[in-house]
Amino acid sequence: MNFSALRRNLLIGTLGLAIGAGMLGQAVAGEQLQKIKDAGVINVGLEGTYPPFSYVDENGKLAGFEVEFSEALAQKLGVKVKLQPTKWDGILAALESKRLDAVVNQVTISEERKKKYDFSVPYTVSGIQALTQKKDEGKFKTAADLGGHKVGVGLGTNYEQWLKDNVPTAIIKTYDDDPTKYQDLRVGRIEAILVDRLAAFELIKKTNDTLAVSGAPFSRQEAGIALRKGEPELLAAVNKAIEELRADGTLKKLSEKYFNADVTQ
Repeated sequence: MNFSALRRNLLIGTLGLAIGAGMLGQAVAGEQLQKIKDAGVINVGLEGTYPPFSYVDENGKLAGFEVEFSEALAQKLGVKVKLQPTKWDGILAALESKRLDAVVNQVTISEERKKKYDFSVPYTVSGIQALTQKKDEGKFKTAADLGGHKVGVGLGTNYEQWLKDNVPTAIIKTYDDDPTKYQDLRVGRIEAILVDRLAAFELIKKTNDTLAVSGAPFSRQEAGIALRKGEPELLAAVNKAIEELRADGTLKKLSEKYFNADVTQ
């Protein structure tokens, strides 16, 4: 066999292997979604100790925003959900090892995490939020509005550093405990507190407090469902289900049930 013929045969063989690998990749890519549909169940990891997202209620049952969200998501996928309480420090490892099909546990979407996992479209949005007395709820619409005002933050927290970096003219008061911080706000020793947006809504709902969120969050943190990479059909199905839950009002309804506010966008 001359060199040209040999090279041609090698190229044909290589092309055949590439096509075969591509077809195998496509089959594997759609495999997980089909496995879930065949089993009739999707295994979802969450902590179960993170109210109001997931927790054990007085009847010993899992409850919370992400519990009901997972149930609604599974229904849209046409399967049942099996909730798997898993500690945070092992939850993504459980996803990688295929003990879980998805993680629904306030996993913030970040560029670093996107290198290892695929994420659904966001289903909650949080960020740095100003918490004030109700009479001041329209006072701090932008970060610049905090300048010259007394703002409370946890000592050594990201909120303290963010305030120093972004609003150096703010009068910063640091606290090493939350009760004192909130009490100082209630009595007017400080004018605002910087907290997580979702935590602010939860506090107001739980305590029926005289406090209120002021303006939109100063930063944006989106939580999505974490999935293994290489499962595009499952990702597409999950995204479609989330958008349907958004369109039919289910997401907003669940949000208002647990936060008295729409934290889904």
